[in-house]
Amino acid sequence: MRRPADMWPFRPTVRYARQLAEALRAETVGGILMLLATVAALVWANVADDSYEALRTTTFGPEALHLHLTLSQWAQNGLLTIFFFIAGVEVKEEFVHGELSNLRSAALPILASVAGMIVPVLIYLAVSWGAPGAGRGWAIPTATDIAFALAVLAVTASSMPAALRAFLLTSAVVDDLGAITVIAVFFTEHLNLLALLAGAVIIALYGLLQARRVRGLWIYLPLALVAWYLIEISGVHATVAGVALGLMTRVHSDSCEESSPGERADHYIRPVSAGFVVPVFAFLSAGVVLGVEGLGTILSDRVVLGVIAGLVVGKFLGVFGGAWLAVRLGLARLSEELHWRDMAAVSILAGIGFTVSLLIGNLAYGDDPERVNMVTTGVLVASLTASVLATILLRVRVRHRLNAQDDV
Repeated sequence: MRRPADMWPFRPTVRYARQLAEALRAETVGGILMLLATVAALVWANVADDSYEALRTTTFGPEALHLHLTLSQWAQNGLLTIFFFIAGVEVKEEFVHGELSNLRSAALPILASVAGMIVPVLIYLAVSWGAPGAGRGWAIPTATDIAFALAVLAVTASSMPAALRAFLLTSAVVDDLGAITVIAVFFTEHLNLLALLAGAVIIALYGLLQARRVRGLWIYLPLALVAWYLIEISGVHATVAGVALGLMTRVHSDSCEESSPGERADHYIRPVSAGFVVPVFAFLSAGVVLGVEGLGTILSDRVVLGVIAGLVVGKFLGVFGGAWLAVRLGLARLSEELHWRDMAAVSILAGIGFTVSLLIGNLAYGDDPERVNMVTTGVLVASLTASVLATILLRVRVRHRLNAQDDV
């Protein structure tokens, strides 16, 4: 006699759930879901603007705990903390096991990433100089969206050398670390020092328990929630708690373990981040009205043009120029598998700002909904432009490599 777990609907449900989770761990699926959510938001906002805006501004949560937030704020402050937790774990993995564990190997993506944050700011400021409120948006073009960029690379150039993906991943990880530092330092207006210190103590306790090999979701989940709440009410953006907890998560597995806590967290949480967190954030952030006249006005705004130029032009010049200069000065070396034309293509890919750029745009102009919509349009245009240009160049490089192999 078959057990109930072997019978419909139990076994198929479990199997399909596992297959879905595995699919969501793939970079391409996450990128597609993000894109679909963005398109859905744009369609809804342009077909029925009032209802979309009403949904974004719907508020809920306990007032007594200072958590009576809009849906959009819950997505920014709550859901994105999960995304940044995974980013924190990735940073830790890179420092312990990846490119960042070796200074010689890490030099190229680190220097390229640093230049890829500085140059877009300079380009943005040059284009937007003198425009009203321009100074508030300087950080918007500094970010690269890891998920979207890796998804484009996986779809268009999966046959390219692994070193190219490693460079993009590592530089984007450093970029995310820089972006969260910018958010913590420059977008904290009112600081509750007591709450911040209490949050730091909870995060340190989380790290201590990790170091002591204490196991059990029952203890880490409450600590993570308390840390998130304390950082949220401290005035520092709550996503900082996500990165800090990710960095405190142990990524080295002991001999008695099949996998480290970091690997297990990534395994179980990444599908949630890719399949729910990022698409919901994209859906609640990307819905802007794109009328012909309005779009013309937006794209003539110097702040918007600064964002577009910073992401498309600044990221390319910064990442490619930083990498080239690092190699020329003998501070780093380029993998023998790669050509500078490969680096040019992936440098353009770094101009996909999307998730983090949208977040910074909301933080910079949160009190001016019209400006937020304009900046959001700029981020979407820049990310689309960078995606298309990078796709074309990557496909050219793939064909060139295949032809070179055939000639051999």
